[in-house]
Amino acid sequence: MKLKNMEEKDMMNNEEQSTSAQEHEANSVESASELDLLKKELDEQKEKFIRLYADFDNFKRRNAKERVELIQTAGREVIQSLLEVMDDCDRAERQIHKSDDVAQIKEGIQLVFSKLRNTMISKGVKEMKTIGEEFNADFHEAITEIPVTDENMKGKVVDEVEKGYTLNDKIIRFAKVVVGK
Repeated sequence: MKLKNMEEKDMMNNEEQSTSAQEHEANSVESASELDLLKKELDEQKEKFIRLYADFDNFKRRNAKERVELIQTAGREVIQSLLEVMDDCDRAERQIHKSDDVAQIKEGIQLVFSKLRNTMISKGVKEMKTIGEEFNADFHEAITEIPVTDENMKGKVVDEVEKGYTLNDKIIRFAKVVVGK
């Protein structure tokens, strides 16, 4: 009987081992398929990342190229409009050499200056009003200070050495001024 019990135990152990081996093999197959799925998913994510990176790199290059083109052609319209004024200056210069009528020459030059001012205004360039204004370091560059007799002029702009200009309400050149003290 002991022998029979031992044989039964051995058979049960063999069955357990074979079941355990089968379970291990099944787990191993599941792990391998899971690993394959994870590798596939990782490859897909890498591919997406590489494409996204390439798209972004192309965007940066295209943006830089457009910026360079914009900078190179930004002043084109302004220069084209100033060429008309330049033509008027050339005509005025020829007229100065031909004519002795000072009044006519003055009038012609005044027309050229007026056309230049109007062209600049149409492009958004405006002169800053400075004389008599309170000194403001955000708009003015003080060249010097001079004593003033009028108390109301202390700390205010007395004279303008160089005009200041704005382009579309942004300062493109500070006014160089003399301030009263």
